[in-house]
Amino acid sequence: MEFENQEHGEENRTLNPDLRNQSISDPLSNQLGSVNDLCFEISSLQDLAFRGSWRSILDKISRSRKLSLLQKPHEHLIYLCYNVLALTKLRKFIEASEELDTLEDFESSQYKYETYPQVYPNRFGSMVPFTLRWIHAELPMRLGNRGETLDRLYLLLDFVREKLRIKELEKFDVSVENWRKREGFVINSISNHHLSNKEFGVCLKLLKDLVNKNESDPLSLSKLGYIQLQFGDLEGSKNSFNLIENLLKDGNYSLDEVKMKNLVNRNKALIYLVGKDYISAVREYDECIERDATDVVAVNNKALCLMYLRDLTDSIKVLESALESIPTFALNETVVLLLMILIRLVLVFKVFNEEARLL
Repeated sequence: MEFENQEHGEENRTLNPDLRNQSISDPLSNQLGSVNDLCFEISSLQDLAFRGSWRSILDKISRSRKLSLLQKPHEHLIYLCYNVLALTKLRKFIEASEELDTLEDFESSQYKYETYPQVYPNRFGSMVPFTLRWIHAELPMRLGNRGETLDRLYLLLDFVREKLRIKELEKFDVSVENWRKREGFVINSISNHHLSNKEFGVCLKLLKDLVNKNESDPLSLSKLGYIQLQFGDLEGSKNSFNLIENLLKDGNYSLDEVKMKNLVNRNKALIYLVGKDYISAVREYDECIERDATDVVAVNNKALCLMYLRDLTDSIKVLESALESIPTFALNETVVLLLMILIRLVLVFKVFNEEARLL
């Protein structure tokens, strides 16, 4: 989860028009010297989350609470957000739900900056992190209540779109961009749930609406292409992927150049994979890995293609090498599960060959 997308609070509405047009990273307009000025030792929490050290996060939060190290209201919310996230990652869903139940309604006045004028002079709006709203929506699914998760996600989408509408009227460009990203994030979350239930028509409508709003968003176009593949619309998928290539050629994209090029290569590889041209797919994934060794999607899919080519030994080597060289990126459930499957297949083949030899 990307913590830079958290809503630590709405922008100061007392800013003059000139400051509103400046970037948040502008040292002349940024009131925060470092990220730790935003919240007590948040950089440490971010680092632990990046490393996947979820138990360490729980220990740190427990210690901070016991020693009363959190002084401001928003700090308690941010630490609670990390606590719920860590519990969720550790599959302690009931405990995560109980932690969320300690909160009042997110729109309660106690979560507004203006309720504490001495602590937050001239600040207004909600201090609830956006990530906390999203986890609150997603958690029921982990407890077996898919309907509740979808209801909450659609409510969250309405909330985001209303905020986006307001920010567009205020012409606060930086904030508009952030809320657009959040809109895309929530729509992708919703489409993932519909996709897992094979509700492809709903997914397609959601993604087309998102793409129509921003035709230069390569990630939304890619997701649309993936959904079209699920429909069996190979030509439609190719067209979506071609639009991304055109964005790359025109230099009209928001991603950095390496990520954009890798996205194009991965999309090409996916088309090859669907056509069972695994060798060409491996070639595309190799380009991605050569360009960015931390591209875990390319690493995982390359191993998958090698498995389809019945080259189990090299497939295992690809994953083991990634786990050794980039453990922070590669140590996730998808990679580990595929590695376990491959090792099991090798053992099965060895047993089968041994039995065949004895016969």
